[in-house]
Amino acid sequence: MSFKTFAAGLALFTVSALQAQLITGNFEQYPIFEECENVPAVALSICFNETLINKIKAEFKMPQRVLDEQYQGDLVVLFEVTEEGKFELLHVTGIYEELRSEITRVFGELPQIKPATYNARPTYMQFNMPIPIPFSKDSSAIKDFKTGAVPVKKLEEQSEYDVIKIFPFENREYNSQLFIPFSHETYSRFDQELNRVGANSHTAGKPFTYDNVNTYYNFKEAREGLYKKKESWFGRKLWNEHMVALQGEDYWFTLDPAADLQLGFETANNEDQSYTYNNTRAVIFQGGLGKNLNFYTVVYESQGAFAGYFNRFARSIRPDGGNPAIVPGRGVAAESASGDFDYPVAEGYLSYTPNKYFNFQFGHGKNFIGDGYRSLLLSDNASPYPFFKLNTTFWKLKYTNTWMSLRDVRPEVVADGSFKTKYMANHYLSLNVTKRLNIGLFENVIWTNDNDRGFDLNYLNPVIFYRAIEFSTGSRGGNALIGFSGKYKFSDRFNAYAQVIIDEFSTGAVFSSDKSFQNKQGVQLGFKYYDAFHIDDLQLQVEFNQVRPYVYSNNEIELNYGHNNQSMAHLWGANFRELIAIARYRNDRWFGAAKFIYGERGFEIGDINQVYYGGSIYGNDENIPSELGIEIGQGNRANTFLGNVELGYLVNPSTNLKVYASILYRDNRIEQFDPVNLNEQTVWVNFGFRTDLFNWYFDY
Repeated sequence: MSFKTFAAGLALFTVSALQAQLITGNFEQYPIFEECENVPAVALSICFNETLINKIKAEFKMPQRVLDEQYQGDLVVLFEVTEEGKFELLHVTGIYEELRSEITRVFGELPQIKPATYNARPTYMQFNMPIPIPFSKDSSAIKDFKTGAVPVKKLEEQSEYDVIKIFPFENREYNSQLFIPFSHETYSRFDQELNRVGANSHTAGKPFTYDNVNTYYNFKEAREGLYKKKESWFGRKLWNEHMVALQGEDYWFTLDPAADLQLGFETANNEDQSYTYNNTRAVIFQGGLGKNLNFYTVVYESQGAFAGYFNRFARSIRPDGGNPAIVPGRGVAAESASGDFDYPVAEGYLSYTPNKYFNFQFGHGKNFIGDGYRSLLLSDNASPYPFFKLNTTFWKLKYTNTWMSLRDVRPEVVADGSFKTKYMANHYLSLNVTKRLNIGLFENVIWTNDNDRGFDLNYLNPVIFYRAIEFSTGSRGGNALIGFSGKYKFSDRFNAYAQVIIDEFSTGAVFSSDKSFQNKQGVQLGFKYYDAFHIDDLQLQVEFNQVRPYVYSNNEIELNYGHNNQSMAHLWGANFRELIAIARYRNDRWFGAAKFIYGERGFEIGDINQVYYGGSIYGNDENIPSELGIEIGQGNRANTFLGNVELGYLVNPSTNLKVYASILYRDNRIEQFDPVNLNEQTVWVNFGFRTDLFNWYFDY
């Protein structure tokens, strides 16, 4: 064979191989509609686009709202043709919900076709397609459509940087296992939807996760319905969106700056303080890895000086070791350069949901059990703490197990400069008995690591009774409490709720007229009225709370119901009764709230190690003044009235950034002099803006 013959044969073989590659589909080939089966391979993309556009034009029904408002713009569709040849809509960007709903319907009716191929094997192919609004339905397939469906690069061809899609951002937060930051104002926005008759929701255990609430409340519609029409990057980030939002095929995350900046003044001015302020800067990072795992972290750096009564209380619960205060609800405070409080705080968690029955949460934060403004079982009053939570949900049941690590920071228990560690575990079973009635059962135990006991593995059992374990480990081995809750929905607009906490279960003491100190129980009763007086989004709430003396305390000095010198239940501790009335109203981004509290309280007199009247949770029953005749308000009796009005505007629905102005009036009348709780009247005016991520309680 001559060289020329060999060269000609090689060239012929190469050309034939290249042709075979194209014909057999070793490269990527478009999906094929039935109408395109006889079209040459080089024209498949054109045929695919023309056929798809024709089908959209034939089926799409222009919403009347679009026609009435003469809207002109684009509806951007991200879709996929799966390996089976089915059309799957991934994301739609459009100004009107009606447009998004209609294109979703149209894509749901598209036929199954031959899938795309890659290396002759079936594969998925993703497309990005802008649809001009309005468009005509004439016979020209491409007319009015700027482009057809543009393929997104296949995963096999993408680098690790390419797989990050910046726009359009699909907000997966709405269906995630992330917590909805627990603030009473935020939760009031969807409280009515969760409490409709027939809704099989469990509303006591907080914070909620987005996916649970999204079943009853459409976050996408509610949040994006508040968006402003902003074209500039700055305008969108300020008014509508997360600052940084990135996503990949199976992961996403957002990054946001946060702030809590307050500036105000008070009239009592017992500390020679010319103004009050809080200066918090924070960073929030959250996201998801796959469909089942979500994460969240926020880091705060804060300085502040508050109204005199609040500052005095913060200093009165200061920890051992030299720090001047604990800012209630936040954490241990150092002294700043100006002499005010400097208090850093960090919170974060992982939330994992392997299936529809279980959710695991591991984090550093707070928890709340109840349907009211207060909780007598477990509240968000104290500083953040480490916890592990297991939620089990099926049928009409939700069963929550929470294990916590707490700190006792008083000088009496600090050893070698280290704060005392104690542990808490609780069970809460919520049962929707009927479409209207819910009941809850609560059990809690606290124990310490004395005698090398450490974390007692007995309490890891999620279905055991803590009372039995406490008894088997010795009467001084732990402190157990039990509680009950209930809620009845009279209608979609009116419900009642209640709680009972029992520290010592002594039926003789409860039903006796002797007012025994062993009658350690507290009760809550409340009512909510939605769309009150037929005014949309006006919510009224009335709540009564009462806790007898000595509840939450224990003869063993560390086994009280506290953390960082703060109560894990009601912020007033024990030995009180109070009446609360709250009105909330919102209109678009505007919101307002008015809150009034009147309470009767019994404070301690002198050293609680000498005589203990039951107001503090850190006393010892062995120092009580008597065994009988115990009444609420005993000790240093005080009457406290608080009124608070707040008006605000929601700047960014995605980050919950708000601007507000508030005025608080506090009138405290006490029988005997107390260096912390003075006889005084305070008017405290505040202005500020804050990323609303937690509840500030100034109701002391």
